[in-house]
Amino acid sequence: MNVLVINCGSSSLKYQLINSESEEVLAKGLCERIGIEGSAITHQPAGGAKVKTEVDMPNHTVAVQLVIDKLTDAEVGVIKSLNEIDAVGHRIVHGGEKFATSVVLNDEVLKTIEECNDLAPLHNPANLIGINSCKEIMPGVPMVGVFDTAFHQTMPKKAYLYGLPLSYYEKYKVRRYGFHGTSHDFVSKRAAQILGKDIKDLKIIVCHLGNGASVSAVKNGESVDTSMGLTPLEGLIMGTRSGDLDPAIITFLAGKEGISAEKVINICNKKSGVLGLSDGLSSDFRDLAEAAAEGNETAKDALDAYAYRVGKYIGAYAAAMNGVDAIVFTAGAGENNAEVRALIGQYIGFLGTNIDAEKNKLRGEEVILSDADAKVATMVIPTNEELAIARETVRLV
Repeated sequence: MNVLVINCGSSSLKYQLINSESEEVLAKGLCERIGIEGSAITHQPAGGAKVKTEVDMPNHTVAVQLVIDKLTDAEVGVIKSLNEIDAVGHRIVHGGEKFATSVVLNDEVLKTIEECNDLAPLHNPANLIGINSCKEIMPGVPMVGVFDTAFHQTMPKKAYLYGLPLSYYEKYKVRRYGFHGTSHDFVSKRAAQILGKDIKDLKIIVCHLGNGASVSAVKNGESVDTSMGLTPLEGLIMGTRSGDLDPAIITFLAGKEGISAEKVINICNKKSGVLGLSDGLSSDFRDLAEAAAEGNETAKDALDAYAYRVGKYIGAYAAAMNGVDAIVFTAGAGENNAEVRALIGQYIGFLGTNIDAEKNKLRGEEVILSDADAKVATMVIPTNEELAIARETVRLV
C-alpha cells in the first residue's frame, strides 16, 4: 500500500510517498512559495538526487497536481500512475477537544475541523486547503487526518486548565492543547521498544527540540502534560518564539512601543526566542553553537537561557509523574546538536542520567547516551512524523 503524506502550510506543501509494507520512503519533496512569485518544487526519489524546478504555483491545487506529476514522471518518478496512490494522510495542526485520535476525512469531519480554525488561524485553514486540493485531484482516494493535538487529549484537567475564570474554558475552550503530538507519540513508543519494556510501565519525558520546541510527560503511554498551550507560543524558548511570558508584558510593550497587542504577539512569534536573545544573530542552533565557541557572549547567553528552560521543564515533569524512567531528545536540535544536549545535561544530572560525553558527540543517530549504571536512560531518537502519519492512515484505511 502506497501512502502519500501531505503537510500543508499557507504557502508550502511538504510530501512523502511511503510504501506501508516496507515503510520505505519512495520519494519526498517540497513545494514552496505557493501563490508567491518565485515558486518552486524540489523533488527527490529514493536513492536519487534532489531536483528543483521553478514553476508557477498560483494555488495549492496546482501544487498537488505538480506533486502527482513528479511522482509519475518518466525520469524522476517512482510510480506509473495516480492509481498507485492508495491513500493520503494529512497533518492537521489543531483538532481542539473534538479529535482525540486520527480520523477518516469526510465532509462532516472537515466541517468540524473548520470550527477549530480560530484556535490555529495560521495553520488549520492551510491544512484544509491542502485536503480540499487533494480531494479535487484525487477523488475517491481515502484520506485521513492526523492531528498535532490528538496525543495530548489524555491530559487531566489539572494539567490543561488555566487559572482563568472557568467560563472562558466553557465558552471558548481556552485551555492547554499541546502540539507536536505525532512526534511525541512516535518517539515515546520507540523508546519503549529500544528499552525492551512495555510503554504502559514507563514514565518518559520527550524533548522535541527543533525551531519549534516542546516537552511532554508521557506516563504509561499517555500524555499527562506538555509545554505548548492554547497555541504553539507557550512553553520553551524556541527558534523565534518567546515561550513562557508574564502576560502583562504584552500590554506593557504595546504601550511603550506605541503598537498593538497583535503586533507584540507577532514579535513574540517571529522575532523572539534565541533569534531575539542573540540580538538577531540566528535562530539556528548550529550557528549559535559555533558563535559561542568563538567567544560570542550573546550567543552563549541565548543557548544558556534555552538549555536552562528545557532543564526546568524536565525537572517539572519528573515531579508531575513522580519519577522518570527515560528522557528522550528528538527533532532538529535534539537529534543533531551535541552542544545543546550537553548544556541541558548540566541541569538534569541530579536525576541520575549519567550522560556519556563521547556518546553525546554522535549526531542524528539512535543512541542511548547514558551509561549502564544510570538511573534514568537518556536517549536520542530521530523523529519520523511522516511515517507515524502513514501508519495511522493504514490503520484507518
